[in-house]
Amino acid sequence: MEKPLRILGIDPGTTVTGYGLVEIRNKKPVILHMGNITPGKFKDHYQRLKVLHERALHLVETYRPDVMAIEAPFYGKNVQSMLKLGRGQGVIMAAALMHGVPIHEYAPLLVKQAITGMGRASKEQVAYFLQKVYDLKEMESVLDETDAVAVAICHFIQLNKPQKSKEYKNWADFIKKNPDKVK
Repeated sequence: MEKPLRILGIDPGTTVTGYGLVEIRNKKPVILHMGNITPGKFKDHYQRLKVLHERALHLVETYRPDVMAIEAPFYGKNVQSMLKLGRGQGVIMAAALMHGVPIHEYAPLLVKQAITGMGRASKEQVAYFLQKVYDLKEMESVLDETDAVAVAICHFIQLNKPQKSKEYKNWADFIKKNPDKVK
C-alpha cells in the first residue's frame, strides 16, 4: 500500500498564520488538523519572527509533512507590510528547509480558483466551500486556517494536473523540434 502524502498548508502572516495538515488517502484529501500561530503583540517585529520560526519548526517536527504548500504574498501598496510579510514567510520556509521538506508557493488567485472555481472568491467563500465539501463540523473563527487548508488542497490539485504539452511558435518550429515525426 502506498504511503499517504502529507501536505502542510500555510497561509502566512505576522499577526496570524494559518496552517492546515492534509493527507492524501486513496487519491482524496483528508483534513487532519488545522490551527493558527498567533505570535502576540510584541513591539519588536523580530520577536514575532522568532515565535513564527519556533512554531513552524514545531509543526514540521510534529506532523512530519512530505511537502509544504505556502501562499505567496500578493503585491500590496504598503511596502513595509510586504517586507514584514516576506520575512514571516521566510522564517516559516526556513523551518521546512531545515528538515528537508520541499516547498511550493501558490498565488492567492490560483488557490481560490482551485477551491471555489473563482479566483476572486472571499475568505468566507473558501471556508464555506471547504466546510461543505469536506464536511467540517465546526468552522474556526480564524479564516487563515481554512485558507491554509485550501493552499494544501490546491497543491494536491496541481500535482494531478497534466503537464502542458510542448509549446511551438509555428509549424516550422514544430518540424525543427520534431524531425523524427515528419517524413
